[in-house]
Amino acid sequence: MVRSDIVFLHAPSVYDFRKKTILYGPVSDVIPSSPVFEMYPIGFMTISSHLEAAGFRTRIVNLAVQMLQSKRFDVEERIRTLEADVFAIDLHWMPHVHGATEIAKIVKKHHPDSKIEFGGLTSSYFWEELIQMPEIDLIMRGDTTEEPTVRMMRALQDGKDLSEVPNLVWKDAGGKVRNNGVTYSADDLDDIRFDYGTMIKNTIRYMDVKGALPWAGWDKLPLTSVFSVRGCSMNCAECGGSGYANGKVVCRNAPAYRSPEKLAEDMGMIQSYLDTPIFIVGDLRQHSDGYAERFLKAVKERGIKNHAVIELFGGAGREYFSKLDKAFDGGWSIEFSPDSHDEAVRSALGKKYSNSCIERTIEAAFEKGCKRMDLFYMTGLPFQTRESAIDSAKASKKLWELVKKEDDLFIYNAPFAPFVDPGSKAFEEPEKWGYKFFARTLAEHKALLENPSWKQVLSYETKWMDRNTIAETSYDAAIELAAMAFECSRTSAETFEERKETIEAARRLMHEVDEVTAYPDKQKREGRLLEMKEELDMRSIVCDKNDLYWEAGSVWRNSPRIVLGLIRSRNRRNG
Repeated sequence: MVRSDIVFLHAPSVYDFRKKTILYGPVSDVIPSSPVFEMYPIGFMTISSHLEAAGFRTRIVNLAVQMLQSKRFDVEERIRTLEADVFAIDLHWMPHVHGATEIAKIVKKHHPDSKIEFGGLTSSYFWEELIQMPEIDLIMRGDTTEEPTVRMMRALQDGKDLSEVPNLVWKDAGGKVRNNGVTYSADDLDDIRFDYGTMIKNTIRYMDVKGALPWAGWDKLPLTSVFSVRGCSMNCAECGGSGYANGKVVCRNAPAYRSPEKLAEDMGMIQSYLDTPIFIVGDLRQHSDGYAERFLKAVKERGIKNHAVIELFGGAGREYFSKLDKAFDGGWSIEFSPDSHDEAVRSALGKKYSNSCIERTIEAAFEKGCKRMDLFYMTGLPFQTRESAIDSAKASKKLWELVKKEDDLFIYNAPFAPFVDPGSKAFEEPEKWGYKFFARTLAEHKALLENPSWKQVLSYETKWMDRNTIAETSYDAAIELAAMAFECSRTSAETFEERKETIEAARRLMHEVDEVTAYPDKQKREGRLLEMKEELDMRSIVCDKNDLYWEAGSVWRNSPRIVLGLIRSRNRRNG
């Protein structure tokens, strides 16, 4: 077994999901990964790239993917066979709190002399609670931790004091907790290494394709991403990545941008390895219109042929879309999240554009060459009533009628999330936003994930909808959305009936789980839940998850390009 200096481990949402009976529900229906949230954060790749450049040997092991792919995959045995000085476990988003902390216990059991490090936004928020766990030795706070991690690894390698490593929380030889404070927050992203070649090289080094996959199925339908920004200029009330949350959690007082030219260079590097869609994270106009224009000019000069997926944080017009169409030779698509059709709800959240603005944006985008647009609505938002949530689904009909039937406008309506993001305005000021929480601490959120139904996992209800209403409305809105799609000839009558049947079956299972969990006899309760396990599968409920995927060549089809890309990468280093 090849030894690593540091191994990055990604855990499933619930560690023992293969043994537990869980009705997952629709909370992950509108993201690429499954309900076990097996997608690891992009920070694994960027931190790994920086460490490799500094001479450290790294490895990424996605335990969640391997657990999904095989019931016989032995997690403990895999962890036991890994060798590293440091095991880095991500706790970026809250739904991983159960899996991440349970995996940490297993690592410490088999590698008592290795250090266990946690990082990510949730780790940064709940660092005081995490560091009290005996199995956790280090916590790296912040959102640009590539350089601090290199400094940490150098200090550990040289046996030096960790007190000079920025952003680090650690335990000294006597077990006392030391907090160095969050003093490192990059002002821009130009020194960050976004190199997919690192992931490819590590896969070859360890001969471990499955362990390195970003999520299950990525090798067949890969989607890559580049980051224009960390942080955000917007302050959406429910978002843990908002400007407000960034200031509170990672001490980021302003967004850090990657220069337009560097961003185009990142796309060029991906293109050298893979013919795959590239998701550009962050609205290109967030910095300024001039930033977007510089980027599109650089993209055109580099001859980027990969399909581009862009984000919109607000409306856009024909002029902007014309520029996109001229720049992206491989075509372009849009991700747009108005959250609600209800202007009052959307405005209260911090999104100040009108419905007419959304309508003009959709029309202009497809008129100017947009290949597809994904538009997202959510249920369980502040100030949102049941009627408002259902009306968002009904409003989809008008949007579909604005474009041609062959235009790929996909509209999704799903529950907001299992948890409200810690650090967001809504989490910090629940009364102001009409929220009631069932969990505030890390331990309380972890306990919620032990419940057998997605409804019981929800950490919140609102002044306008309790847990039951949020769950029932989610299913009702899904049926309404399916009906609108049928009325607009987006789906066939057969598909509409199948979707309704799937949704109603999921609703019946939810009710049955409610009844079973109310059994006073624990043995009877657990026995019946175990009998139901096979029924409660991970199928997509409120939408067809296949709609989320862009057409792309598999990693295997890209093999010749990958080999050439690795050769060019080596030549660049040697040149």
